[in-house]
Amino acid sequence: MVQKDRMAIDALQRADSKVVFPIGITRHLLGLRYLVASGSNIMVYASQYDVMKFMRKWFRSFMRLIALGLCGLGIWYSWKFAHAGFLSDQDTEASVRAAIVEVPDAWPYYLRLAQFDQVNARPLLSRALELNRYDAQAYVELALQYETEGSYTQAENLLLSGYAIDRTYLPRWSLANFYLRRDNLPEFWRWARSAAAMPSDDISPLFDLCWRVAPDPQKISTLLNGNPQTLRQFIEFLLAKDQVNQAGQLSTRLIQTGDEISDRPMLLSIINRLIATNDKATALALWHALIERRWVDADLTEPNNARFSRQPLPVSFDWTLPEETGLHSWPGESGLEIELSGEEPEDATLAEQVLPVDPGSYTLAYSYRTTGVAPDTGIHWQIIDAQSGRVLGESADLSSEKTVQSAFQTSVPPDMPFVRLRLHYHRALGTPRIAGRLVIEWVRIEAHRE
Repeated sequence: MVQKDRMAIDALQRADSKVVFPIGITRHLLGLRYLVASGSNIMVYASQYDVMKFMRKWFRSFMRLIALGLCGLGIWYSWKFAHAGFLSDQDTEASVRAAIVEVPDAWPYYLRLAQFDQVNARPLLSRALELNRYDAQAYVELALQYETEGSYTQAENLLLSGYAIDRTYLPRWSLANFYLRRDNLPEFWRWARSAAAMPSDDISPLFDLCWRVAPDPQKISTLLNGNPQTLRQFIEFLLAKDQVNQAGQLSTRLIQTGDEISDRPMLLSIINRLIATNDKATALALWHALIERRWVDADLTEPNNARFSRQPLPVSFDWTLPEETGLHSWPGESGLEIELSGEEPEDATLAEQVLPVDPGSYTLAYSYRTTGVAPDTGIHWQIIDAQSGRVLGESADLSSEKTVQSAFQTSVPPDMPFVRLRLHYHRALGTPRIAGRLVIEWVRIEAHRE
């Protein structure tokens, strides 16, 4: 209708201007009708728009209320959990009970409370398992309760159930302990082997347990697999038990799978301990293995680092260069350079290295030069029994402004696996302390052929 009226008005506007009055009246009447009809539509549209606007505004307000409610609920529960954690951290029976009141579904609180309340430990641990059936510690603790009460079958079943859902170290270790207490050694060794196969930060308690059963490094070593972490811990355990020989033998296996940077210091210290116990074969095997795997920069010659071309390693099979007041030494391109200020001790070791030797006769040769060192003032080479300190042979005092080569002979008796090659200073009677410089270019020891 509105569209037709609009078309009629447009037609009248295009009519002849001579019939203005009738046409004008008609046009105005039609226009009024158009406006009324159009106004009705506008009102309808306006009403619909206002309703939609109101609904959107109401929906946004409603969502804001929901968001505020959720935030408030989150803040409330966050506070409850934080407060429960604070109470639990106080670690008293009363505080843990209060934490449970705050958060009744927190299973670790029941585990802790069971340790305080031994009378009600079983129901508390059972509740912990109800809340979290995948917690191996709850199985272990509850099994211990049953075992304490003499219910061994139930205890064993709980431990096996704990292992079935959690195959980490704790259930295996707990089963090994259980079977040892039940004097079931075959099952003990089975679960001890299983525990050793699962790396842990510290499994020395497992090795202690095995040592109580059989203090035999060879038997316990059967638990080991190819994991370097387990092997490393067992070597440390053997060292603590003063089983240096067995630790040294196992160390050659660690070189195959271990880490050069982290394991090398321990292996070098083992070599020093093997030397201290006169275990020549094991010390040499470990030393050569380190060289072959290039874990150390060293020679197979005697002595090692004979030209002092490298910084010494912290092992007795390399040079020890003591630092004393008034005494300073360093390896360099020219060899070993030593400065004495005149304030050095009257008796001092300038350099030293342990040599593995066989019984027989030897010649020690060396090349050196000095500056400001008078003859017969007390610097000389010595070959010494590594154990007793007895001097087997020594050179004449070193003093020469020019580079010279010299040598002396000595012999090593049977049953002496190691000797110390020492550059020694002992102030000669009637002489002042040396204020000068010494350079050792090289040194070597050769066995006499028979």
